Amino acid sequence: MLRSGYAKRMRVEDLADAVGMSLSSFHQHFRAMTSLSPLQFQKQLRLIEARRRMVSEGASASSAAFAVGYESVPQFTRDYGKFFGQPPLRDTKAVRSRTLAA
Repeated sequence: MLRSGYAKRMRVEDLADAVGMSLSSFHQHFRAMTSLSPLQFQKQLRLIEARRRMVSEGASASSAAFAVGYESVPQFTRDYGKFFGQPPLRDTKAVRSRTLAA
């Protein structure tokens, strides 16, 4: 559900219900398997997909952010920088230059 619906607003309660677990049990099992909370996992999926769109499709940071479910470009930029280590534009340029050099 998270992989196919990463761009949608998800309620953790719905995920727990889908697998027949209590909310606390679901959180515990999910973290044990991924070392992340469900919302952290969804955020990572969104950021990875946004990066893919910017690198391979030439999407702007704002269009990629909205396409993957972010409602705020500044929040996307902050999350992106924390996850990838640099802002979207600088990171995608670096990824493209590494790809071309390989």
